Amino acid sequence: MSEPSPPGWSAPAPPVAPPGSAFAWPPPGGPAARAAAPWAADLRRDLRSAAVTVLLLALGGLVAGLVWWQLAPRADFTVTADGIEPVGGPVSNELFMADDGVFTLVLAGLGLLAGLAVWSRRRRRGVGAVAALTIGMLAAGVVAWQLGRALGQGPSRADLADVGARVTTALDLGALSALAVGPFAAVLVYVVAATLTTDDQLRRRQPAG
Repeated sequence: MSEPSPPGWSAPAPPVAPPGSAFAWPPPGGPAARAAAPWAADLRRDLRSAAVTVLLLALGGLVAGLVWWQLAPRADFTVTADGIEPVGGPVSNELFMADDGVFTLVLAGLGLLAGLAVWSRRRRRGVGAVAALTIGMLAAGVVAWQLGRALGQGPSRADLADVGARVTTALDLGALSALAVGPFAAVLVYVVAATLTTDDQLRRRQPAG
């Protein structure tokens, strides 16, 4: 049987380990660490989703480049001893502006589809999705431009020296500002959809568990 403690006596407080010590209390992995774990995991998922979005949109630029190459108007010329003669009459300067117009329409269409597709992914809605849309559509525009330019190369010096040969004008982008149309269209669709949503969480679904 233990002896009663004298009046006014209390048990000493347990020693407190200095910060960073291996014996610090509460131990690592406590409630605070467990509470932060879902947030960190969700951030990693958002980053992976953003990277996949940028990659897919850049690949979509290949399709846009092919469409631009097929639809953009170009002029044909016949090589003569005196130079080159247009086939079918004089060539208007508006022809080259039409190349930019077709490129703008193709990128705008891709941007609209991209904005709707990214918005439909409810679990990944947020600032990261908007950033991925912007970067991805800018990459898609550059890829489409370079692919169309490579496929629509103009005649070489040897072609222009071949009398009687038929050559076609090169395909290129005259106004680089057209590259901004894709990101603008994609973000516009996303922002309009977010504006029409009354939920503060953008109706973002939380992962199960």
